[in-house]
Order: sequence, then structure tokens, then C-alpha cells
Amino acid sequence: MARWCYRHRLTVLAVWVAALLGVGVTASAGGADYANVFSLPDTDSKSAYDLMEKAFPKASGDTDTVVWKVGRGSVRDASVRNRIEPALARIGRMPGVGAVRSPYAGAGGAGQISGDGTIAYAQLTFTERANTVPKQLVQDVVDTARAAERPGLEVESGGQAISRIQQPPAGLSEMVGLAAAAIVLFLAFGSLFAMLLPIAVAVFGVGIGLFSTQLISHVTDVPDIAPLLASLIGLGVGIDYALFIVTRHRRGILGGLEPEDAAAVALDTSGRAVLFAGGTVCIALAGMLVTDLRFLDGVVVATSLTVVLSVLAAVTLLPALLGFLGPRVLSRRQRRRLAAPGTPGASAAGGPGEERAVGLAARWSGTVQRRPRVIAALALAVMVVLALPVLSLRLGATDQGSDDASTTTRKAYDLLAEGFGPGLNGPLQVVSAGGDTTALVEGIGGTPGVARAVALPPAHGVTVIQVVPTTSPQSEETDRLIDTLRDRVIPKAGVTAHVGGATAVSKDFASVTGDRLPAFVATIVGLGFLLLLIAFRSLVVPLTAAVMNLIAAAASFGVLVAVYQWGWGLELLGLGKEGPIQAFLPIIMLSLLFGLSMDYQVFLVSRMHEEWVHTRDNARAVRVGLAETSRVINSAALIMVCVFLAFVLSGNQGAAMAGVGLAAAVALDAFVLRTALVPAAMHLLGRANWWLPGWLERRLPHLAVEPGEEPQEETPRPGAATVVHGFVRDTEGDPVAGAGVTLLSKGGRQLDRVTSLADGSYIVAVPAPGTYLMAVTSPLHASHARHLTVGEAPLVHDVELRQDAAHPVNHPSSARP
Repeated sequence: MARWCYRHRLTVLAVWVAALLGVGVTASAGGADYANVFSLPDTDSKSAYDLMEKAFPKASGDTDTVVWKVGRGSVRDASVRNRIEPALARIGRMPGVGAVRSPYAGAGGAGQISGDGTIAYAQLTFTERANTVPKQLVQDVVDTARAAERPGLEVESGGQAISRIQQPPAGLSEMVGLAAAAIVLFLAFGSLFAMLLPIAVAVFGVGIGLFSTQLISHVTDVPDIAPLLASLIGLGVGIDYALFIVTRHRRGILGGLEPEDAAAVALDTSGRAVLFAGGTVCIALAGMLVTDLRFLDGVVVATSLTVVLSVLAAVTLLPALLGFLGPRVLSRRQRRRLAAPGTPGASAAGGPGEERAVGLAARWSGTVQRRPRVIAALALAVMVVLALPVLSLRLGATDQGSDDASTTTRKAYDLLAEGFGPGLNGPLQVVSAGGDTTALVEGIGGTPGVARAVALPPAHGVTVIQVVPTTSPQSEETDRLIDTLRDRVIPKAGVTAHVGGATAVSKDFASVTGDRLPAFVATIVGLGFLLLLIAFRSLVVPLTAAVMNLIAAAASFGVLVAVYQWGWGLELLGLGKEGPIQAFLPIIMLSLLFGLSMDYQVFLVSRMHEEWVHTRDNARAVRVGLAETSRVINSAALIMVCVFLAFVLSGNQGAAMAGVGLAAAVALDAFVLRTALVPAAMHLLGRANWWLPGWLERRLPHLAVEPGEEPQEETPRPGAATVVHGFVRDTEGDPVAGAGVTLLSKGGRQLDRVTSLADGSYIVAVPAPGTYLMAVTSPLHASHARHLTVGEAPLVHDVELRQDAAHPVNHPSSARP
């Protein structure tokens, strides 16, 4: 497929461009219909909502507020009313505004004026939900209200619809993330064209994914945070997957391969790893479905679809773009070096095996091998310290009290809290169907923590009691008040009633999420364990990965709690005010975190596993795998950190929290776990890393992460046993004594292993004529791996080992018999 896409690059590019334009035009014409549906079956707040919908079917529009405060005098003064009332009248006449409830309209409005007379508010109800109210209408409402201001009269606006116009321009966070990723890619590649490739792949994948999500929102419930999360994860994985493939392609060209051959090898090796990694991300995301929370269904659809499209772009569009660039995917310096006569890469057999990992990565890999206990202890200590705040994790819902202090929604929130108590920003609704509610109203009004309880006129046999707590919607005291009303006050009144409202829904959502979180974690950890077990034929590798993922999750949530719940650095960073962690965030973050962690584990351990299969030397396998993958993994992680942190600019509190949490998770996972703790632990575990019981080995299906690197085992032709023999020498022609010579089947099964003698000679037994892999290792030399075709007669094969430059390794895929 890679060769076909490379050769038909114009056709492939045209198809992707047509798909992007076609889906984009269709989605733009149809618009979006996002809906935040917190459907929580068998919860008290859901029962209250159902009764409310029955009694007030037309009360579906968003209700926002206009709040004003005077510095001197009273809001009842004629000078104030003469400015506010005309503004409210103009707002009421705007198309799309259903009603305006003024504090100056009759005796009922007296409750909308504070006790000291300095603050008042009006309620305005739109005819549509907040996410569908036209932004221009919202802006006109805010501008009209603000026009009534004068010195000594402050006017602010609050509510969900109002908050939409405070959000930065659509796409700002994505553009900032792409710009930061471009800088990292240019530093990593040193080539403008190579830098543009991963970005182009991500733009196509994420663009089509977001437009498709917009279309899907018309046929199923998709929350408005879903496209933000989809673009967040899509940009991250899209750029990272293309980065892995382009890196392998460039190494192939530097090893002497033609650009088309290098693209085919890159897609047949790293491309397969990308498919596996993308599949693990989708499986982790699908794990959210076990929670049975409808709110998350749309998130699963949007994010999974974007990941699938990003993977598809990486394995089809990317080879086509590589075909357009040819050798220009290398930097100018690399092209000059490659073209110079006598360049080793130009005359090499080709493939990544000829490129040696040197520099900082090599030195660090050697340090981890020499001091695994110290490094493991330090890395673990860092993760444990960062994880400590998670012990105080409190789930809930953020409201406009967490907005930045400079926003009109935050100012309106604070004014309402100042004039009427913080509970007015999140009133509760006690809904009763039938029966005498007089005793219930009196019981609620006398409950500690209740500022005011008022019964509204019944409708269709349903009575709604508006309950204003004395505490804010985000406080733990409000949560306890809800429990008190449900467990004691309502049963004592002898009527059937339910506690609803946005605050109660958020509490129930947090409770349900907490109850279902253990099953969700067990599901995604179990699936990840099975995938790695099949891929690496080991019990210890997937077990280590599962433990490391849990450590990374705990540390990232610890950072999130310290920042958003404890408020460390919030005001400094302009991220608003401290509060509880969004209830849906643990499930979404854990899905993304486990998927991304699996990516890094696959790319790191697959290289270690490859070396282990060829040499059966665990220390060398871990050292080589870390040295050859740490740079690209760290570059990929840095890109993801930049992309995730850019979503702090999205204007959405949930997306900003997810961005900070995922950025911390990826940074800790890549720079601490995969770079230090995982390789140190694997050095300490030794050969046990690759242990798998024989009975399980026989029953597990075979799933090669990089089958291009691992040719399938062939059945030897019938015939008499024979041998391969020769000498092991260094580049000076001197014998190498004590070198390990291992004969393996093409599938990686060890057949014989010997040690070279003092004169460098060796002899290994061959069971029958066929094709085998022979690996030679020596502590002071680079490993050597070659495929050999052995006939019925003994085969003479002399081996020349190069001096080890920290960890040079020849990949068997590039070897020639």
C-alpha cells in the first residue's frame, strides 16, 4: 500500500483534499447541533428533570442574568431606573429573547433587589439553548446592558449563553498548538519540508474528523466539549504518528535506500506500530462506554473518529507527500553529506541499522544501565510526591465563579453572591408531583444551609420549590445540603419529591462517575495488558506497563488537584479561581492517558524486544531500545505537551483542565517513566522481562508490532543437520574471544548459542537446510545480525564486529545474507 500511495501520490492527495473540502462544505451548510445531555438513569436529579419537563415543556431556553450595582443610593432611585429599564426593554424586543423578568415589574420583582438596595438583577430567557443562541444576539444583549453604565453604576451579565462570547476565536488554541509543534519539529528535523509533513497529516485528519463530528451532532447527542477534546487528541496523535514514520523514512534514506524504498520500509515497520498504537488509543477511548454515561458517548465518537482519520492519513497521505518531496525530506546538510563520495550511508545496505545513536541519548542510556537502582528510586520518588495531592481529589462541576476575574460573567457571579448570597448562583429545585407541599416548604425553609425556599405556582399537578442555599454551588456544604434534603427533610414531610437543578445534577454525575470509575479503570488496564501480552510475548512487560500507567495517572491528577483545586498558580496563569475537578474529567483523561502511554510503551519496548529476539541479551536490548527511541519519544512528547497546553486558551474550563492534566501526564510519562523508571526497572528485572510460560505461549495468537522487521518463520527443508562456522574478528582483523554467537529461526526462536574461542573461531549447529538469523554480540563491539541461507553442506561465515560507539546496532531487516 505504501508503494502504491507513493507512486500515485497525486491521486491520493486529490482524494484527501476532496474529502476535506466536501465534508467541510457539507458541515458548514448544516451547522452544528451540540447538546450537553447529562442523562443519569436512576438518579434523583433525573427524576426531577423528567417532572419539570412534563410540567414546563416550553421552558427549554437558556436563562441568563443582567446584574447592576450602585456605588451610592439605591437601585430603586429614578436615575438608575431611567437607565436600566429602557435597556431591559430593548433587550426584551430582540428576536430570540423570549422574556425579561425585571425587578421593577410588580411586587414579584422585589426579591431581585438586595436587602441593602445596592444590587439588583434581571432574568432574561432566550428561546434556544445556550449553545445554539446566535453569538451576535448575545453580543447585542451584553452591549445594550453595558450601555446603561455610568460612573457609580456597574452593569454586568452572566449565564451560559453570555459566556460564549468571552471565548477566544474558534481555532486559536489549535493554531497556537500547531505553531509550537512546528518549532519542535523544525528543531528535531532541521528541514522545513520535513517539519510540514506531520502538520499536514494532522490538519487533514483533525479537519475531516471535526467536520464529521459536526455532522454527527445532528443524529445523536454530542456535547460541545467533544470537538475540543477531539482536536486536542487528534492533533497530538496525528503529529506524533507522522513524526515516527518520517523519522524512520529519513533514517532509511540516510542508510542508502532510495526514497520510495525508504517510504515502504518506514510504513512497513513504524507504520504498523502506528496502526497498533492508534488501535490501542481507540480501545482506551471505547472503554468510556462501560460507564453507561450518555454524556460521554459523543466524546467517544468524536475522539475515536478523529484518531482513526489521523492514523489513516499517516499511512496513506504521508507516503504520498513523501513522494512529492523525495530526498528533500532531509536537511540540506544531510543531503550534501549523503551525496559526498565515500559516505558510509550511501554505500550501506540501507535501513535504520546503519545509523548509530550517539550523543546525549547514548550517554543517558549507559547511565541507566550502570545505576538502575538509583535512577529507579529517584524517578519513583518524584512520581509519588506529585501524586500526593490526588488524595484530596474532589469531583464536581465548575461554574462561572471559576472564570477569570476580569470577565463579565465572573463579575456578575460575584455581584449576585455579594447581594443575595452565593447560593443564588446555583439554586436547587425540589420537584413534587401531587400532595400538600406546605409542610415540605416549611421544612426546607427551616433547614440549616437554606437561605430561601419559595414554591412556584403548580402546573399539571407538579409543584416546583426554588431553594437558594447559603453556600456556593461548588462548596461541599451545598453537597451535604442536597443529601440532607433527600435523606431527611423530604421523607419527614411525607410527600414524594426529588431534588434537581444544575447543582444537583453535577453532584449526581460526580457520584455516578466515582462509583463506575473502578470498573472503567479495570477495563482499560486489562485490555492494555492483553494487547501488550500478545504483542511482546511476555507477562512482565505488560504488567510493568500497567503499573507505570497507574503511577502516571496518579501523578497527573495530583498536578491537576494542586493547580485547579488548591489554586496553585491559577491567578498567576489567568486560569480563574480554584474549585472542584470536573466530574467527567477522570474518565476522559484516563482514557486518553492510557492510550497515549501505550503508544510510548509500544515504540520503546518494540525496539527492545527486537534486540532481545536477535541477541537474547537483556542489558543490551534495554540499552539499545532506550538510546534509539528516547529522542523521538521525547520530541513526540514535547509536541503533545505544547498542543495540550495550548488548549488553556480555548476558553472552555473543561478543555483547559484536560489540557493541563494531559500535558502533565505526557511530560511525566515520557520524561520520567519511559526515559528513566521503565528502563531502570527492566535492567533490574533482567531476563525475567521476557518470560512467558510455555503453555501460554502456545495458546496466544501472534501479533507482531513491526512484522516488517520480523520475517515470519519458515519451515526448514527436510535434510540432514549441518553447521555454520567461521571466525569473529574486529575491523583490524584481530580475533574477538568470548563473543556470543546465537542462531535463531526467522521467527526469533533460539536454536543454538556458543561463545567464540581465543582465536575467534565458532561453530553453531543447524537443524536442517533453510534460512536462519545469526546474531553476534560482544561487550566492546556493536552487535551483528545477518540472515543466512544454509544448504546441506556446512556454511563458512566470518563476522567482522565494529567498535561500539555506546550502543551501535545493526537491524536484521537491513542485513543481507
